[in-house]
Amino acid sequence: SFYEELVTHGILKPLTAPVEGLVEREGSRNFVAPQGISSVVKYYLEQSGADVSYEQQVTHISLRDGRWEVSRKAGPPEQFDVVILTMPVPQILQLQGDIVNIINESQKQQLESVSYSSRYALGLFYEAGTGIGVPWAARYIADNPCVRFISIDNKKRNIESPEVGPSVVVHTTVAFGSEHLDSEPQEVQQIILSHLQSIVPSLPKPSSIKCQRWRYSQVTRAVPNCPGQMILHAQPLLICGGDGFTRSNFDGCIESAMSLAEAVKPHL
Repeated sequence: SFYEELVTHGILKPLTAPVEGLVEREGSRNFVAPQGISSVVKYYLEQSGADVSYEQQVTHISLRDGRWEVSRKAGPPEQFDVVILTMPVPQILQLQGDIVNIINESQKQQLESVSYSSRYALGLFYEAGTGIGVPWAARYIADNPCVRFISIDNKKRNIESPEVGPSVVVHTTVAFGSEHLDSEPQEVQQIILSHLQSIVPSLPKPSSIKCQRWRYSQVTRAVPNCPGQMILHAQPLLICGGDGFTRSNFDGCIESAMSLAEAVKPHL
């Protein structure tokens, strides 16, 4: 039903563009978000009617008179009746305040057992009208120590337009990401570009480039035997969820979200 709704509203479309080296899993279907994956999140936030504050880095969570006091890097603390945490699990364990003592030993061990792969993503942006002469929209690379995936993003999303320049997205291998996790992004960018040049020598020179370190890319080991969420404190409710409690695909995210919603409902 989630897919049907998102397809009906044009947020998702079935993937029709050619993807070289894609391993098809039996019974699975592939979709693409023409306006980017953030459009899925924005759609649900809009449906919720929630008042959203962006770029607020939470640092401390403490109990104050039966409510949660949440402190952030900038601005005064605020109080809430319910707190739901869906950031990567290692970032939950980095929070300060009463939460440190609220997470019991068994939960702490479970949370510490979660692991993520790390990689770099490189975006190459071109002027409108630039041609990228390859027969595929995306390609998985099996034999390169640095590059794992290349996507001609507008082609993959099936939204090619003469007014908008094409963009290319490159993901590195997990091994390369781990090895260079604390390297300078500028240095990593040059390494990725040199490998990319050898794989797609015909690639034109981009007008701009963005290199992104992706420390928590995909969950390699989720919280074991978990129903998609974990209650850290019952009254007032402090609960965590997300793909670290299921798996890193859209189904995993929906599964955790449904589980969180069921647990939160009695507290509303």
